[in-house]
Amino acid sequence: MASQEVLSQTTRLASSSALLQVLFRVVTFGLNAFTLRYLSRELIGVVNVRLTLLYSTVVFLAREAFRRACLSGSTKRNWTKTINLLWLTVPLGVFWSIFLGLVWLHLLEVPDPSVVPHYQAGVVAFGLSAIIELLGEPLWVLAQAHLFVRLKVIAESLSVVSKCILTVVLVVLYPQWGLYIFSLAQLLYVTVLVMCYVIYFMMFLGSPEATKKSFPVARMKALLPNLVEDETFVNWKEARLTWSFFKQSFLKQILTEGERYVMTFLNVLNFGDQGVYDIVNNLGSLVARFIFLPIEESFYVFFAKVLERGKNVKDQKRDDVAMAANVIELLLKLVLLIGLTITVFGYAYSQLALDIYGGSMLSSGTGPDLLRCYSLYVLFLAINGVTECFTFALMCKEEVDRYNFVMLALSFTFLCISYFLTHWHGSIGFILANCFNMGIRIAHSIHYIYDYFKESPYRPLAGLLPSPFLVLVYIISGVITGFSEVFFCCDKGWMPRLIHISVGALCFAAAIIAMFCTETKLIHFVRSQ
Repeated sequence: MASQEVLSQTTRLASSSALLQVLFRVVTFGLNAFTLRYLSRELIGVVNVRLTLLYSTVVFLAREAFRRACLSGSTKRNWTKTINLLWLTVPLGVFWSIFLGLVWLHLLEVPDPSVVPHYQAGVVAFGLSAIIELLGEPLWVLAQAHLFVRLKVIAESLSVVSKCILTVVLVVLYPQWGLYIFSLAQLLYVTVLVMCYVIYFMMFLGSPEATKKSFPVARMKALLPNLVEDETFVNWKEARLTWSFFKQSFLKQILTEGERYVMTFLNVLNFGDQGVYDIVNNLGSLVARFIFLPIEESFYVFFAKVLERGKNVKDQKRDDVAMAANVIELLLKLVLLIGLTITVFGYAYSQLALDIYGGSMLSSGTGPDLLRCYSLYVLFLAINGVTECFTFALMCKEEVDRYNFVMLALSFTFLCISYFLTHWHGSIGFILANCFNMGIRIAHSIHYIYDYFKESPYRPLAGLLPSPFLVLVYIISGVITGFSEVFFCCDKGWMPRLIHISVGALCFAAAIIAMFCTETKLIHFVRSQ
């Protein structure tokens, strides 16, 4: 597949993912805001921190390494062996689900049944949901490798909306069910997700469209584990790469969910404070899920296809290197500007956003300060996502193994810093520790990118340098909106709030105009792709 075609399909995948996720997440955003009025902070804390951590840990440890290994390289491979390898995620998921389920039931603090009923059923249901989701892993990798633009987003969006609707209905009608509500909703979510992939491939395989695309799988039976005559069951090169990524993914999970592990195992916050922290965390990470994650996942595939893993820049095709350098420079500039915008405007509008979303339960206490700090953390998330997606797509097995040692040291440091910062500054300490963690990871990735391109005429890290005029506009906007919050928000009625919102809208418009005037190359890239 030509590099330009891969770029076109990748950008379409990323933009479609972002747009459709925004559409469906707006629905779920409203449903969640409604649900908050009916739930206790303790119940939210147990569901969104304790049980969701169980589910995400099982899924991540069972599949992340397989995804990265099997999405590397060309789509022209022995897909039977790749599918066989991917099916190993299921027994791995069963093992992690049973092992961690026992830890969650017998080693961790059990919530008060009068406040959070049916905890044991919740642990079983969330562990089971992880196993069900892993049943669709071969289909997910096939779809992602062949750049099926809408399938992934539609499947995830339908499953999320189904989960939210069922949650709202059960919360309103049967609030006394406690964790039964979220257990049923979680099981519905993974069932809808997997069935969307199954139904799509049942219709797609054997169709004229599949034949036209020379799709490597012809029938549903080929998606099950199959023995390859006179050959090994799996591709051992992929298997060894998977093992390297598995060691890395274990550490990455600690770094990604570190604050939840500290909350869960060290009890530094009660369940109520955990609930508030998680709501603010989810609200603050909306942009990361809407925009940064689709970009990271889609362009990981792009870089892995255009450039060959483990080869230095001199051994790559010159045109492919030029395209990759241009793309990463513009991606860095794009996410940097999005992150700066959120950091600048998030400071002055955090309290207002929380008051509108969850009422005084969120807008009083530490909630606004948490969201302000998270606005800064979004900037780190933005840059880290793009730099790591390039780095992980190009590192050879030996480099991945070396990076694992860096991640090991970083994981230990992060957990220690999280623990001490939380004792010093409460839940805000978690966000500060995450900023430190992301800063170190960004530094490593930037060093890798610099070394990779230093023997070429390209300098893609220039994407991290915005126009001085645009920086000045951001500084002025931050000062104006900060004064506006002091004078007009948030306990003076709706008219001052509207004035505060209007001031922000004018400053935001000024920043957008400045972008169009100073970042013409980026604007052309976004419009053309």
